[in-house]
Order: sequence, then structure tokens, then C-alpha cells
Amino acid sequence: MTRRLVLTNEAARHPLRRALPPPVAAKSSDDDHDIKLFLLSFAAFFTCFYSFFL
Repeated sequence: MTRRLVLTNEAARHPLRRALPPPVAAKSSDDDHDIKLFLLSFAAFFTCFYSFFL
């Protein structure tokens, strides 16, 4: 049995959806978001408590 080469999205069941190009893969998000949030929180915490001690 030979299978013909097709450029369709076989996961789509409806003929109209098969004719559309496959969905674009989601762009990966920035991995340093957690580090930036941690540093911002640390700086805010340090500034707040340092101002109370002075």
C-alpha cells in the first residue's frame, strides 16, 4: 500500500479545515521572567525594610 504525499493537516476532520495550513506552534516564553520577578520583589522588600530601619 502506497501513501501519497499530501500537504494537509490530517488531524482536522472537516474538509475546509483540512485545506487550511496547520496551526503555528506557540512561541516559547522568556525563561528569565521568574528571575526578574524575584529580583524585583527582593529589591522592593529590601528597600521597604531598609527605610523602616533608618
